[in-house]
Amino acid sequence: MAKRRRLPGISPNPMTNLIITDIVLRGVGRITRRVAEKQLLKVRYNDNAADKVVKGRSLPRMLSSAVLARVATSSVPGALAVGGGLVAKTIFDRARGGDAKREGRKQVRKQIREGRSKS
Repeated sequence: MAKRRRLPGISPNPMTNLIITDIVLRGVGRITRRVAEKQLLKVRYNDNAADKVVKGRSLPRMLSSAVLARVATSSVPGALAVGGGLVAKTIFDRARGGDAKREGRKQVRKQIREGRSKS
């Protein structure tokens, strides 16, 4: 008869430990995501502007990103659909050239303004 190993945790209740782990992992993921986004933005914008862009995201934009990430990570067809959509959007933007760049910069400036109002 094999000896059962104990699952380490701060609570004797394994469900509580799972909930705590879930909260910690989500928090670390959120912090990591924000740091990565700011570092990516700092390539082109100053620290303050990068912070404002991240803070200036609208609720619908955040929800759509979360839903697409969930779809992409839940199944291979979902990953193919979301990945294919991102490739198509990139090709479309490249075909538009300077127009897409100007539109994107305009959207970033708008998010910086919205981020200022949330500070």
